[in-house]
Amino acid sequence: MQTAAGVGSLQLRPLFGGALSAVIPYNITDVSEVREIPDNQEVFVHPHTDQSLIVELLEYQAQVADQDAARYHFEDIAGSNKAQEPGAFEVGNVVALPEGEVSLSECSSAWMLNGTQCVSKFNEDARNKVAIHLGLFRLPQFSTDILITFNDPQSISPDSSSASAAETHRDPWTVEDFQSTLKSLTLHNPGLFG
Repeated sequence: MQTAAGVGSLQLRPLFGGALSAVIPYNITDVSEVREIPDNQEVFVHPHTDQSLIVELLEYQAQVADQDAARYHFEDIAGSNKAQEPGAFEVGNVVALPEGEVSLSECSSAWMLNGTQCVSKFNEDARNKVAIHLGLFRLPQFSTDILITFNDPQSISPDSSSASAAETHRDPWTVEDFQSTLKSLTLHNPGLFG
């Protein structure tokens, strides 16, 4: 399968020991091969850019209505990124993914959010503007929200440790690649949820 830009290809990849799978870009580095990652996450980074793709299994937020849940998780990420002050984050749009367009038939609803956050890496003072594309799959029967986040830096501060990566945008991942990941997410073993 070619990406929309025709630059790279996508591959079906097992996630969480094969309990889930999704089509993701071929040119990835699995962060778990470099450092310890929490058991509820799969984290991938682009080898030449500062882009990342994160798949997380989170507790289902029953108190949050489906149409508000993507924003809830986006704001939670903003808190983790210390990007909560006015102007540090913005939600562009939130759209429901049509049932017929997603492979994860077990989800009660699926959502995509596009926004931006001004974040620093490794507690640096320098802030980078990052487009955050977020996919949310709600699985109340498993008390789980599956969150897939594509972090795509838009402007890198010259004082950031990421400044050197900003120079080498070879074969970047696209929003179309991310959408392919969302649409292809498939559950193979519900035992993943306990």
